Amino acid sequence: MKYSPKMRKFLLAFLIIGWGLIFIHQLNKPARLYHDNRILMGTFWEVMSPDKKAAAIVFSEVSRIEQLLSKYIESSEISRLNRLGRLKVSPDTFYIIKNSKEFWQMTGGSFDITVGPLVELWGFKNREYAIPPGRKIKSVLKLTGSDKIILHEEDHGVEFKLPGMKIDLGGIAKGYALDRAVQKLKENKINSCLINAGGQVYALGENSGRAWKIGIKNPRAADFSGNLEIKNQSVSTSGDYEQFFSRDGKRYSHILDPRTGYPASSGVISATVVAHSGISADALSTSAFILGRQGTGELAKRFPGARFYIQESKARKQ
Repeated sequence: MKYSPKMRKFLLAFLIIGWGLIFIHQLNKPARLYHDNRILMGTFWEVMSPDKKAAAIVFSEVSRIEQLLSKYIESSEISRLNRLGRLKVSPDTFYIIKNSKEFWQMTGGSFDITVGPLVELWGFKNREYAIPPGRKIKSVLKLTGSDKIILHEEDHGVEFKLPGMKIDLGGIAKGYALDRAVQKLKENKINSCLINAGGQVYALGENSGRAWKIGIKNPRAADFSGNLEIKNQSVSTSGDYEQFFSRDGKRYSHILDPRTGYPASSGVISATVVAHSGISADALSTSAFILGRQGTGELAKRFPGARFYIQESKARKQ
């Protein structure tokens, strides 16, 4: 995929300040780690493994998933579904849409892939940001709600109840791509690898007999707010520093609350989730960011296998 100079500049800035999770190199590790990186799914992917074949396997699988799920690729199944409103899709696409509907239900509607029209309305798709009038937001909200997605199990058909609906998998596609890449690594007998997909990682196995150590970025400074040791788990961070615009001193995050139509305003500036699958960590970090600390407490009860780490703005703490 080719990127314009403007996009390359954005991605470079993202690499420098945008990662919510950063690998911390451990001391006294005897095994050599092979590193490789690539831009996929609109972000920077890095693979580290003692097996030099790992990166090629990961990038190949992620590229395949990107061709199916990216809203920026006109020939992708998601783009075609959004244009046509009905489509028979691949098992991969059907699986992620079905899981997204389940997350929508279990998170009380805070995670919702039908926010596509809202994302476009606020200008986050093409980075032409604008604050829409309330009446327009109210109108577009009629097109949201994952209950308006109809699934046909027998032939993997997907259709929308209303014309004008669009889905956006930005809050779950990376997690699914990570899961698929890890599965491919396991099929190739590779049992140690760290994959960093921008704001989300998957730690397969161990790093020289020890858990992988991941630093959680401070969203308001160039340092760490903490670190985690994980193995065979995924960690995802959703933050208001990833993509946003400011008007009159107010920050508007790209993470929209599908229940209101406005950028999330829970007081959370960063939500990190540790889970056993990439798809769960990805979706739940988005939900936690939207729901805030109190809502995340309820979320944790519904997903007891996940761990949640919330960072709030100073104004909310006071």
